[in-house]
Amino acid sequence: MKVLTVVGARPQFIKAAVLRKVFFDQHVDEKLVHTGQHYDHNMSDIFFDELGIRAADYKLNLLQRSHAGLTGEVMLGVENILEIEKPDWCLVYGDTNSTLAAALAASKLQVPICHVEAGQRAFNREIPEEINRVLTDHVSDLLFCSTFSAVNNLKNEGIISGVHHVGDVMYDAVKLFTDEVEHHQLSEMVGISIPEDYCLLTIHRSETLTNREKICEILKFAADNSNNLEILFVLHPHTVQKIKSYGIELNRFLCLAPQAYRAMQSLIRNSQLILTDSGGIQKEAYFHSVKCITLRNETEWVETIECGWNRLWTQPDYKGPERPIPEFGDGFCGEKIVQIMKGQK
Repeated sequence: MKVLTVVGARPQFIKAAVLRKVFFDQHVDEKLVHTGQHYDHNMSDIFFDELGIRAADYKLNLLQRSHAGLTGEVMLGVENILEIEKPDWCLVYGDTNSTLAAALAASKLQVPICHVEAGQRAFNREIPEEINRVLTDHVSDLLFCSTFSAVNNLKNEGIISGVHHVGDVMYDAVKLFTDEVEHHQLSEMVGISIPEDYCLLTIHRSETLTNREKICEILKFAADNSNNLEILFVLHPHTVQKIKSYGIELNRFLCLAPQAYRAMQSLIRNSQLILTDSGGIQKEAYFHSVKCITLRNETEWVETIECGWNRLWTQPDYKGPERPIPEFGDGFCGEKIVQIMKGQK
């Protein structure tokens, strides 16, 4: 079996590390394409080094950064590679522009598509990720779902064939790559003195960064809902660019550059509260048993809301006491995915 995996953003590198290890252990011929959607070293190459991912076999040199421009360039680049490699499967993750572009390129060449993290829905077509995930699901042949609600979402859209609930590959990553660290070690890892008690803040989505007023509203909400704890603000490069362009001061926050995977997991585990617009960090907060407030009007990870670990910033409180979410799996999602892929070839 030959697989072409396409990744382009931080969460996808982490998921790919899990599957790449399983592919290697099971002697599957896998080639990895790094689209370059995240091109900052701290958002891309550092994860390959830290998590022991073999270097990408192909890396695209993107010139466009608009949604259409980036998607079109990735489609052309992936199409050329598919014609060279002629894989049995094109494997994509999540909901980025790279995900949709690779899926479209593969579908045009009639290369079967595996979509990991299929079926997630926020039911808001104004966010680009929602468009990406819906369209990718509708051209995919194998759809690997993290949750039962994702399976049901696909059923409601008429997608039944090739759908498998396997758990969440990000939970595999937490179990594989996360180490226990002492507080002083955490300060050493991130390069600054970390307070004993703190909240962790991240924002990066385009709808969050729409304008100055929206960013200021979110930053005020974070300050007002931090339980009087110091806020560590891990800044995505795009967020830095927007904040600078709007002339926003961050004096009330302790600002950090993007962190390597293990450092970020340690920051999450040791925090008292997470405030984020990131889908992945909502889950990672749960994996480390930390409460989360999602800085969006909706979330695709409804299980974290229903089980009391997470709430939207528009909600006044959490939905009752915390409960386990067993459908995220047992940490062996990667093995299940590869076995199903093998069974289809």
